[in-house]
Amino acid sequence: MSPERSVLGVKIIFMGTPDYADEILKEILKQENMEVVAIFTQPDKPVGRKRVLTPPIVKVTAQENKIPIFQPNRLRDEEVIKEVINIECDFIVVAAYGQILPQEILDHAPCINLHASILPQYRGASPIQQSLLNDDKKSGVTAMLMDIGLDTGDILKISTIEIDKNMMVNTLFDKLTKIASNLTIDVLNNYNKLIPQKQVDKEATHCKKIAKADGEVNFDSATVIYNKYRAFTPWPGIFLCSGLKLKSMKLYEDESKNEAGKILKFLEKSIVVGCKRGSLELFTIQPPSKKEINILDYLNGQRLNVADTLI
Repeated sequence: MSPERSVLGVKIIFMGTPDYADEILKEILKQENMEVVAIFTQPDKPVGRKRVLTPPIVKVTAQENKIPIFQPNRLRDEEVIKEVINIECDFIVVAAYGQILPQEILDHAPCINLHASILPQYRGASPIQQSLLNDDKKSGVTAMLMDIGLDTGDILKISTIEIDKNMMVNTLFDKLTKIASNLTIDVLNNYNKLIPQKQVDKEATHCKKIAKADGEVNFDSATVIYNKYRAFTPWPGIFLCSGLKLKSMKLYEDESKNEAGKILKFLEKSIVVGCKRGSLELFTIQPPSKKEINILDYLNGQRLNVADTLI
């Protein structure tokens, strides 16, 4: 399948699952010179306490646009591979699909992946959160040609964005999603003009899938806790070993040395809590199995005051 057919209209197989992918898909669907001929997404999954079987958002968009939908459990199954390569296309666009593409599919058409980092930085599952955990000043989206490795393919184009020091993960996610949507259209329209560039493997860094346990914090470093708060709100959230969730905060300062968790002062609607290095201003917390409340109300109920510890 030759991408040079783009002047006549590009046929695209789209593979993706969450909101990030859905926004990219919707941008493709707006293009008059592009046709999505099939959509591959993850199987429906039970959601919530009642375990209601729920389709991925990409499937919903596919249904609304009457696009053929495929939800294989394993893309590597022989029958699934045959299904894919029997679909005529010029490109396969992949965004947060959640499965590795086998070589037979990679050979079917140019497979373009939109990865939410400046590759080779942050290959893996959680690049947006990792950029906040590391207090990066810049992030971006990389359009790359997929190969058999994990985010190791040749780079087609990168778009970048500055990260504000107080930016939260949802805001960064939204900004990178918009960048990814625009970058996708740019790359598809200009594919034949782009020169793929090899990644420098020795500069590569990796990030893992986030687990609930990653949200546990102590009061060692105010900066580390605040960056976790930025990266892990709303999920998995940040919490103490006692189960007390720290729901809203800001970095008060990052230089002082204190007893970990010591209440340093009361403000009008918040408190300042010391860390071994730096301090945090806390606004609301959530005790285990209870509702979120103002930190002052919580301390009054617990009869805690300045010089007491929150741990």
